[in-house]
Amino acid sequence: MKKFIYEFKEFAIRGNVMSLAVGMIIGLAFQEVVSSLTDNILSPIIGILIGHNFDFLELNVLGITLRYGAFITSVLNFIIMAFVVFLLVRFMNKLLSMAERKQKPETTKRTCPFCMSEVHRDATRCQACTSNL
Repeated sequence: MKKFIYEFKEFAIRGNVMSLAVGMIIGLAFQEVVSSLTDNILSPIIGILIGHNFDFLELNVLGITLRYGAFITSVLNFIIMAFVVFLLVRFMNKLLSMAERKQKPETTKRTCPFCMSEVHRDATRCQACTSNL
């Protein structure tokens, strides 16, 4: 049992798990902001255009109430969240690629097209076959 508790503690304290937990908390808080944006700002603006509150649009079919306005609001929430996540991932990928380019040393060698041996990048003649490069 001690080994199990120790392994769980190591897992929970590891940096990736803590980063994931922080990301989840921030994501949930951001989701609340986006929900508030669509419920309190976008839906009323769309409601002005169609004549009544967009969030409460509903259709009664055979005694069943279909609240399609609330569904459309949820779709708007999803689209906004997906767009923001896309922008965030795109930004992070650019940062990572820039960091990889800085870390990757430039090669000082190139291949001779005639004999396929490696020569210095600035060489004008191959040292193996003496071809002009």
